[in-house]
Amino acid sequence: MAQENEHKFYVTKEGLDELKKEQDNLIHVVRQEVIVELQEARAQGDLSENADYDAARDHQAQVEARIRELENMISNAVIIEGDKEAVSSKAVTLGSTVTIRDLSDGSEETYTIVGSIEADPLNGRLSNITPLAVALMDHKVNEVVHITNVEEPYDVKILDLK
Repeated sequence: MAQENEHKFYVTKEGLDELKKEQDNLIHVVRQEVIVELQEARAQGDLSENADYDAARDHQAQVEARIRELENMISNAVIIEGDKEAVSSKAVTLGSTVTIRDLSDGSEETYTIVGSIEADPLNGRLSNITPLAVALMDHKVNEVVHITNVEEPYDVKILDLK
């Protein structure tokens, strides 16, 4: 258990604010709604065959588990701030926004490298632990990077970096 608590979660300031907002909503709104669900289900009588009561207990367990998960993430959060030294040298780091060209088909994509909590590749937010992000780290504009640890390795060229 101690090992899990030592795991750091990389997140932007905005991402941390979203986690805190979700946690606050679960604690102050959803938790109260679950209490009402439980009270209403208990009022129906025999708890041994009460599907509503079982569903409310399951919901309560899910809410409490998510609250604990969020507490762990928030307490172990490391804010991603642009690495000023890397930005001045124009190297890809956590928090960088990078535009790449896939040299196999010429397609271009732009991604912001974020922690796994905020990853959303369909919206341009790439987890720092993906093979692509790992390969791009510390590389500069105009460099060709070979992406490995994927089914079919490929090359990309870094076109722009912010």
